[in-house]
Formats: sequence, C-alpha cells, structure tokens
Amino acid sequence: MSAIDLHTHSTASDGTFSPAELVRAAKESGLTAIALTDHDTMEGLPEALEVGVKTGLEVIPGCELSVHSDVGVLHVVGLWVDPYSERLKRVFEDIRARRVERNEAVINKLQGLGFDITMEEVQGQAAGTIGRPHMARVMIQKGYAKSFDEVFNEYLGKKGKAYSPKNNISAEDAFELLRSSDATPVLAHPFLLSSDDEILDREVARLREMGLQGIEVYYSSHTIEMTDRIKRLARKYGLQPSGGSDFHGYVKPDIKLGKGTGNLFVHHSVLDGLKAFRQSRGLKI
Repeated sequence: MSAIDLHTHSTASDGTFSPAELVRAAKESGLTAIALTDHDTMEGLPEALEVGVKTGLEVIPGCELSVHSDVGVLHVVGLWVDPYSERLKRVFEDIRARRVERNEAVINKLQGLGFDITMEEVQGQAAGTIGRPHMARVMIQKGYAKSFDEVFNEYLGKKGKAYSPKNNISAEDAFELLRSSDATPVLAHPFLLSSDDEILDREVARLREMGLQGIEVYYSSHTIEMTDRIKRLARKYGLQPSGGSDFHGYVKPDIKLGKGTGNLFVHHSVLDGLKAFRQSRGLKI
C-alpha cells in the first residue's frame, strides 16, 4: 500500500537530515511522496525538489508557520507554496530576525543559570535556522543533560527555566500570506492546540473562517480515537484531511519517516484528495 508523509523537517530548520538526505531516506523507506515543511523557511525546497526528480519521489513544497494563539500551540503547514515567492522570503526573513532575538534571550537565561553556552557554539550545530534543538544538543554534549527530553522539560520547554516566548505572526496574517502563494493551509497537530473538544471545535471554526482548508487527521501521536475525532471535525467544517509524522531526524528519535512512533500510516489517497481540492479551485499541483 502506498504511504506518504506530508509533514517533515530538514536541516534548513531544526531537523538533522539535509533536504537531499531526507528525500533519499523517504524513497528508501518506500514512501511515494513527502512534503518538506520546514519552520519559517523555504531554503531547503530547491534541493529537495531536485533530488525528488532524480529519485522518482514526489516532493510537495511546503513550510510550517508558528502562529499566535491564546489557546495553545498553533502551527499551520502550507502545502504547495511557491519556493521562489519574494514576498514569502521577505516575511520569513523578518520571522527569522525575531527568532534570533528569542534565541539570544534563551541563551542569556541559560548563562544566568550557570551554564557555559554561547551563541557561537549553538550556531556550530545548525546548518540552517537556529532553534532550541541546537541549544539542546550543546547542552547534552557538555554533559548538562542526558537527553533532549530532559533539556526541554527542565530548561527550554514552555515550562522550562530558560523559556522565552516567540513573537509569532497572527493567524490572519498567516492565512493571507499562504493565500498569496497559492498554498493550501493545513492545521498541524491539532491536539497541541487543545485536547478539549469544545475548545478545539471553536478554534477550528474560527480558523476555517480565516482561510483554513485542511487539518492533520493523521499524526504521529494520534491514537485511533483521536484520529476519529479529527475526522469528524474535518467533515463538520469541510476541511481536507492531511497527515504526516513531523519527522525531525535524530532530534526526535522515536519518530520515523512515514511511520511516526510506529502506528502512523497516511495513504496516498490523502494526497489525491488534496490535489483534487486544489484542482477544483484552479490551483497548480
């Protein structure tokens, strides 16, 4: 049976596989298509698309935006973005500038806690956008922690001692930005937004009014019951089902391409449905 993965990350953001390595690994895993959806950047897309052609693997150009929310973690994946959109590039440059400010704030907090860690060391861990996983790697290498989970639970996660919030863009701006690139906006890992059915229903309805077109029905941490809940929500609001592992490589070693933590399977028909939806609106695939 043909499997796909429409939520993956590379070294262009906070993954550990280069775009080329990611595509080759997906091909070797037997996947028929993947979407590269790095955080706030499209830098890895040309390389991924080129290797996709060479290997015969379908690569969907994408990105993932962190969006301001008063409820929970709100991430929007854009599928079929224009990798060469000048407007997207400018916005991503601004977002990355905000990320630099946040990174500096986190490192200052870590230093204040007595840890010997510098921005230069963190930069040495990153091939693309610098993020908290690169800080975690330095912490582990220096013996301050034994695992990524320990670093994030104690210091870098939302309840961590060195946490600093991101200055994310608004949902309205995110959807307008993706529309300008003819991308299909998909709500990523919806249960991170909220696990409460009433809150999730309300937020999805609100986002649908803003331009949300898809939702990740299939995700690494979803149980069968959770998948069914999101399926019902997708039907209720006319959203296209999507799905992916949120693969980051060695940063999240329990998550495998196309398989998540072991039970994930996104059938190729999900991609067919998304393509049909786009074609019905005169959009390219």
